[in-house]
Amino acid sequence: MRLLDAAGVAYETREYAYSEDDLSGIHAAEACGMPAEQMFKTLVARGDRTGIAVFCIPVACELNLKRAASISGNKKLEMVHVRELLGLTGYIRGGCSPIGMKKKYPTYIDETAGLFDCIAVSAGRRGLQMLVEPEALCRYTGAVSGDLTV
Repeated sequence: MRLLDAAGVAYETREYAYSEDDLSGIHAAEACGMPAEQMFKTLVARGDRTGIAVFCIPVACELNLKRAASISGNKKLEMVHVRELLGLTGYIRGGCSPIGMKKKYPTYIDETAGLFDCIAVSAGRRGLQMLVEPEALCRYTGAVSGDLTV
């Protein structure tokens, strides 16, 4: 959030109680009183040509690996293992944000984000979401929009 403050990007936060037993985005959306289509999860994958890439998709959806590979310039794409997440991004499962990762990875956001005035993404820790305009998020992260879901 400090990075967004420094860049002058407007956002608001929503805290919610989370459980280690249910780190799902669906639970987070319900706890924040938001539709699941408007809350986006951050997924990290490794491409055979470009290496690490970040994908933001609605929490109720699955990443279409073929489309994601194509959009990201890869022939093949696989999800990184959860034990690699902290080392690659600085974040843990359930608190991975597309903002402020250890390195600037290519980022892709599902085109449905454009349907909303604001979307929610993780604010970098479990139990905390940030609401931000999709265009502002794309500008800040350099994200490319595309059809990423099954």
